[in-house]
Amino acid sequence: MQSVAPAQPEVRAAASEVEQLRLERYKKYHPPTFSGLATDHAHGFLEECHRILHAMGVAEMSGVSFTTFQLIGEAYQWWRAYEMSSLDEAVSLTWTQFSDMFLRKYVPQSLKDSWRAEFEQLRQ
Repeated sequence: MQSVAPAQPEVRAAASEVEQLRLERYKKYHPPTFSGLATDHAHGFLEECHRILHAMGVAEMSGVSFTTFQLIGEAYQWWRAYEMSSLDEAVSLTWTQFSDMFLRKYVPQSLKDSWRAEFEQLRQ
């Protein structure tokens, strides 16, 4: 009978004191949370988080970790599943990579098509 190796506990580096202070400062701006429910506005959530991160000057440095800190419910479960399936990749995602992945997951294609049609009908 083959023995099964015990599951390894998740090992994650603790946030530095500086990063913890940045997160506290970020939270003072009252960033929105996002649950992934159909009633939530994914694009608006992402824009508001980015606006705060940009104002703080930490969008590229801490943007992904601070934004994913605001995920709750199903959206948090989606992010955890992604992290667990690609630990190295999740740590190194850029803001652009994360936002593209997030919008693919939470903005329906019909809405994207609607935005595209609106854009194409713009006249100067």
